[in-house]
This record gives sequence, structure tokens and C-alpha cells, in this order.
Amino acid sequence: MKSPTLLALLAGLIISGCSSAPKHSINKLADADFNDHHATGILAQPLPVVVNALQNGDITAEQLVQLYLARIQDIDKNGPKLQSILTLNPDALNQAKLSDQQRLKGDVKGPLHGVPILLKDNIESKDNMPTTAGALALKNNATGRDSPLVAGLRNQGAIILGKTNLSQWANFRSEDSLSGWSVLGGQVRNPHMLDRNPCGSSSGSGAATAASLAAATVGTETNGSVICPANANGVVGFKPTVGIVPQQYIIPISASQDTAGPMTKTVMGTALMMNAMATTTPDIDYTAGLTLDALAGVRVGVLNFAKGNSAGIRARFTTALEDLEKAGAILVHIEKRPAQPDNLGKLAYDILKFEFKDGLNNYLASTSPTMVTTRSLEQLIAFNQAHQDIELALFDQSILEASQKMGTLDSQEYQSAIEVVQRASRQDGIDKLLQQYQVDVLVAPSGLTVPRIDPINGDVWPNGWPGYGSHAARAGYPHATVPMGAVNHLSVGMSFIGTQNSDAQILAYAFAYEQHSQRRLEPRYLSNAEAIPAVARAMAPYEVPQKSH
Repeated sequence: MKSPTLLALLAGLIISGCSSAPKHSINKLADADFNDHHATGILAQPLPVVVNALQNGDITAEQLVQLYLARIQDIDKNGPKLQSILTLNPDALNQAKLSDQQRLKGDVKGPLHGVPILLKDNIESKDNMPTTAGALALKNNATGRDSPLVAGLRNQGAIILGKTNLSQWANFRSEDSLSGWSVLGGQVRNPHMLDRNPCGSSSGSGAATAASLAAATVGTETNGSVICPANANGVVGFKPTVGIVPQQYIIPISASQDTAGPMTKTVMGTALMMNAMATTTPDIDYTAGLTLDALAGVRVGVLNFAKGNSAGIRARFTTALEDLEKAGAILVHIEKRPAQPDNLGKLAYDILKFEFKDGLNNYLASTSPTMVTTRSLEQLIAFNQAHQDIELALFDQSILEASQKMGTLDSQEYQSAIEVVQRASRQDGIDKLLQQYQVDVLVAPSGLTVPRIDPINGDVWPNGWPGYGSHAARAGYPHATVPMGAVNHLSVGMSFIGTQNSDAQILAYAFAYEQHSQRRLEPRYLSNAEAIPAVARAMAPYEVPQKSH
């Protein structure tokens, strides 16, 4: 069983190994440039330290909620205006007071008792908040239902502090979308560099975790929507094996790929969240294998073919591999990408459109007709067209329209596509690499240094995207990203990918790497790249030294 006494046994390790300051600073700014937006005290600490503070009586849940609410006001609504949070739970303070009363009586529900958590706003909770996916059509979608993962968090005593902003409809509305934008929440900002893409679709969850607006957050992923914002915002993100965290009462895209996942400052925090969220695996303690020597003798497959072409990311990845070796890993270099069908990308996209139409129609039909008058994908398209001055001001709804044209899940086209894509990503993809090279885990960079937010052109990503995350997403296999440093103050992460249901092992490997590297960087809230002195000098005209006479 998942033991609530576990943290007491690991407290010394957690506190010493999860400092908010990294061992090595890359592209360091002067301390004077670390402005007043940085978190201090308990808010600067990772989830395990927050849990210990509550257990030890160093702080109450009421005090903690008050601190987070004040920081949200200062950082999210004012100051740099991250716009990472859509809705706050109006009952959070009262729930915190009740939590404190329960603790005084010895009625502690679990390790997360009294811990404030933020949910991506496509995840239902029975709190007095709607679940909107950032869309005008769902602005009143208060269902009074807890998704199973929220029930799991609540069963451990967690307090749902609010809902985070996201790429609208989890970034499945338009091929010209703007990551981190929703009509209800506006544009999420990256706390490391405010004019940079926070990535999506769990952009608000990633930014809020990095900016210390809650002890932990929850995101969802279909293809990259936990890993990419975790990479961009410099936090730990975990996409579990599909099915371990139930998807009921989460606004869907893909039945074969959707999963919720935790986003935290440390791997230990992620494992604690998994213990609550993974309600289908109640007998697995995801923290049990998190030891300093978890990588000792482990054969690690290095996906050199997935390093991308960014010199900065490749340099950080080389350093990360050195950290893996220091942790005892045996590196096995893999140069060749497994062969895949020429039309794999098209088939994978078709699967998402098939499943989105089916899943969204079923979801909308399950909502209250008095709260949600848009009852199908077809009606949603019409609603957006009727409100095009608001909904379609920045980009279209091409994915919604393409999905509406798809057939049913009984069609031969869908059945053939899912068979081809899952075989290519599972047996002929990740599993083949693990078996052929006799390795336990695959590693690669998690993604790019993110581009600027561009409301005119939508997302404009650099060429040479590194990583192997799409295969993990299509396979439904576990994938963790851990910060491995930064390039010009933009955070980048390293991915750990494994086979189906190897979630506990993947977290153990990620933890050992994290403990031997400690490369997570606190956000600097830079306005843009020119806030870096070296960049500013390079962007200004060169002044030719004047000769003295």
C-alpha cells in the first residue's frame, strides 16, 4: 500500500536533494537581475518539503492557501501577468480551515492533506468552478462531478485551489493555433522569458508550477501537452501509461492517447502526485524506488538520432549524459531511427480526429443542458462561427471542422489506422529499441528552446525538433521530462521513455538523474531575450573605439 509515513523516512534526502538553486548556473545573470517576482520561503520549496512543513506543524493549510492566493494576485493577475490561472476555487480557504481542524483531531487523510493543487481547466472537479477548456461555449460548465484523479487527490486531503489556463480545447482546434491561448484566459506567459511560448496545451499548469503558484499542478497530454510545457517552463512533467490515471470526466481528444499527468518541481513530488492520481494502481507506491542509486548498472539507450540540430540543446544533453554516467548508468548509443510507415503522421492525425469527434460528442451529451447548450461537435462549430469576433479572432477552427467530417470508430479506416500506428510506435518502435539494444530506458532531449509568442502567425517552431515524445504518446507509454539546464535562460529538459506500465521504473531513473544533476532553474521573469546583457550588447550597433589624439 502507499504509505503516508514514507516522507518521514525520506525527509533528509528530499530536503538536501531538492534545493531550488541548481548546482550549475548556465548563462548566469547578476543577482540584481533576479527581480522581486521570485518566490521565497515555503512557496519556493518543492511539494515534498511543503508536505513535511504541514506534517510538522510549521505552517497550516489555511496559511498556505493564503500565501498562494496572494502570490497569484501579485504574479499571475498583476506584475508579469502570467495569466496561467483561469479560475480560483471560492471555497479553498474554507476547505483549508476544515483540513486544519481534521489534522488537529488526528484525521489526516494522506500525504497530500492540506496541500493546494491546481488543475488544468479541462479536468472536472465538484468544486464551485466550471470546466471550460478555455472556450466560451463551456463557460458555465459546472458539473458537480469529480474526475477520478481529483477524487484520488481529494481522498488524500488535497485542496483544489483552482483551474489553470490552457491552449483552448487542449490545442485541438486549429492547425494555426497559438499555444497557451484561450478565449477565456488570454495568453499564458512563460515565467522564464515573458514573450516566449509557454508551450501547450498544459501551458498554465507548467507556468504555474514554475512560478510557485501552487504546490503542484495537473496537466493532460495527447501528444506532448505535458512534456512540452514542462520542458518550456523548466519543471518535471510526467505522462503516465495511458489508462493508469482514469480519463473519466476530462474533456477528451483521444481515447487511445489521452492521459492526465502531474507537473511539479521535483520527481519526488511527481511520484507523490501519482500515488493519489493513479487510482487504477492503488497497490503501487511510485515513491518506493526513488533512490540515489536507481541508475546504477542500468543500461540507458541514448537516442542520438533524436538530438535535434540545436547546438545549445545538444551541449546540454551531452552534459546530461555525463550526469547519467556519474549516477552509474551504462550508456548505449543508438544512431538509427527505427523504420516507420511513410504515412504514419497522417494516420496518427486521422486517429485523433476520429476519436475527438466521438469523444467530444459523448462528453457534451453528458453535460447539463441548462449549463451547456452546445451539445455536439457540429453545434460547437456553429457556435464558434456565431461568435467569430471573439472565438475566431486569432485563428480558425480547422481541426474541429476536419474532425466533424470523420466517420465512426467502427469504420475500417479507423481500425486500420490504429493498428498501423500502435504497431509502429510500440512493437516496431519503443519496444524494438529496448529489446534490440538490451536497454531499460530511452533518453533524448525533450524539446526545443521555445520561440516568441506570435499572435499574427500562430505557433512558429524552429526546425529540427528533438526528442521521441510523439512515439511515446502514440504508444501510450510512460514519458518523464526533467530539467537539464537552459539555453539563454530558456529551460530545456531530458526525456526518460519506457515500455507500457514501466511508470515506477521511469520515475526512479528520472529521480536518480535529477539528484545527481540538480539543473532546474528558477524563473527570472525576463521581459525578452534583450534583458540578457550579452544579447542586448549584440543587438545594439557596434561602437568602434575612438583613437585618442
